[in-house]
Amino acid sequence: MTESLSKFLNFRRFAGKVVRLAAPYFNSEEKWKARALLCAIVALNLAGVYMLVLLNEWNRGFYDALQNKDAPVFWRELGRFSYLAFAFIVIAVYRFYLTQLLQMRWRNWMTTHYLDRWLANKAFYQLELARFSQHTDAPPDNPDQRIAEDLNMFTSDTVGLTMGLMNAVVTLVSFVGILWGLSGSFSFDVNGSAYVIPGFMVWMAVAYALAGSVLTHYIGRPQIDLNFKQQRFEADFRHHLVRVREYSESIALDRGETVERTQLGGRFTTLLGNYLNLIRAQKRLIWFNNFYGQAAVVFPFIVAAPRFFSGAIQLGELMQISSAFGRVQDSLSWFVDSYSRLAAWRATTDRIISFEESFQALQQADLTRTPDTTQNDRIRVDDLQIALPGNLPLLSASGLTLSSGDTLLVKGPSGSGKSTLFRALAGIWPWARGRLQLPADFEQRVMFLPQKPYFPNGALRTALAYPAAPERYSDAELTQALRDALLPQLAEQLDREDTWGQKLSGGEQQRLAIARALLKQPRWLFVDEATSALDAAAERTLYERLQALVKAQNGALVSIAHRPEVAAFHEHQWRIDGEPGASKSLQIRAT
Repeated sequence: MTESLSKFLNFRRFAGKVVRLAAPYFNSEEKWKARALLCAIVALNLAGVYMLVLLNEWNRGFYDALQNKDAPVFWRELGRFSYLAFAFIVIAVYRFYLTQLLQMRWRNWMTTHYLDRWLANKAFYQLELARFSQHTDAPPDNPDQRIAEDLNMFTSDTVGLTMGLMNAVVTLVSFVGILWGLSGSFSFDVNGSAYVIPGFMVWMAVAYALAGSVLTHYIGRPQIDLNFKQQRFEADFRHHLVRVREYSESIALDRGETVERTQLGGRFTTLLGNYLNLIRAQKRLIWFNNFYGQAAVVFPFIVAAPRFFSGAIQLGELMQISSAFGRVQDSLSWFVDSYSRLAAWRATTDRIISFEESFQALQQADLTRTPDTTQNDRIRVDDLQIALPGNLPLLSASGLTLSSGDTLLVKGPSGSGKSTLFRALAGIWPWARGRLQLPADFEQRVMFLPQKPYFPNGALRTALAYPAAPERYSDAELTQALRDALLPQLAEQLDREDTWGQKLSGGEQQRLAIARALLKQPRWLFVDEATSALDAAAERTLYERLQALVKAQNGALVSIAHRPEVAAFHEHQWRIDGEPGASKSLQIRAT
């Protein structure tokens, strides 16, 4: 009893989550189009069932004409069949078309919705961090697959299964009365007492389908977990293949092909092992479904044969009984026929639900970022506490200021949290608390240069102007920025399309990122080891130009660097004292 109640409550919670996933589209700005399409599909499904009823009625007249060798009735019924069939075909075509259209529109809305949420408030970055806090599980695997594939499967299967279930219910309601009227009664004696079961064929169809549904559930339910794992293993294997392509040069230089082949082989072996288990589970269900389906073909004839041979019914009525029994049995067997698809849909839905819940679990930084409209030339940090995932203490600081005109170097041992300090100042690190007093133009005039910059694939002008549109800058501005960043060889290749993150060397990528800064001319510039791949002469030249840039913008330059030569370009320092890995926060102090 307790187990049954637990299953019911779990199903109720799952159903509630499915409704919360599906309902927003039908209440969105597209709600009238969505509802109109849904109503049209429902109407076409109802029309399709009505055509089946008419065809079932046609069966009786047609086969009676054959039995009676009545040629005029035969040809009349054949003509009637032609327009019934044509109407059925028209309904089937437009039912398919509108169903696909609804699936496409729904997928488009959900994909847009989840892309917006994934890319809003740096959620895509936070989801890649190992853990949100010590109280939550790991983030969902492969968000790209959940958006690109799972949403597609969810929308198509939800529409398909829902319409299939509705069609089954309506067909059952439409044909159960027909079958009840045709099937007659079944009489039998027990201990001298006579019993009569009216609508015997209906009860036989119910018993047949109920037994099949129960057996199908117990045979097929392992597929739910296996489908969930299969989707994850497929995505993990594909993701590792992409990583090998992205880091091809590093892997080739490290002679890492053997290791990568072993890892890919291991992932693929896991994938195939789970797929083999899924195939075996599907084979067991297919064994049962085929026995069940084949038996259903002859079952109504076996039950109705005594009445036919006794002369109580003619061939036409026997065929009508068979057709009606088939419709009722098919309707009651919807669960049996759809179980594999239901298992895949359940696995897909669970993945989307976990993706949805991951957004709700995102921890937002408790870092008050206050634009100060009274002054425009200072950044002030107070009561700053920065932690690692799991809320392990990392850094603390208070009373730090950065004024326009300053050039500041952040110093500290490796692993002490210098880059994490930049992430907190940028507002993307969720485990930060404190107060930041910022210039009014900070968010519009700030730029961070990481050690490994990102460049979108495509034209060079797009990679240089990112994230702004390349049309914002003239060719002369783009070319000058490349020349100033010591990339004259690229100045004439603005329209060349390539994978610049792989095409360029590490030093060229860093110079292209600096060219982006020279192009955009930020006021507040934070540089995180962004010249580590450059030779000393190039580093000196580019730092001089960055210094001149922020001075012209009346801004500030903040750097993280381990090379002692870089210190010469900075007048002030923030030092991180202590050794990384301590149980308490390291202090940041100004010197």
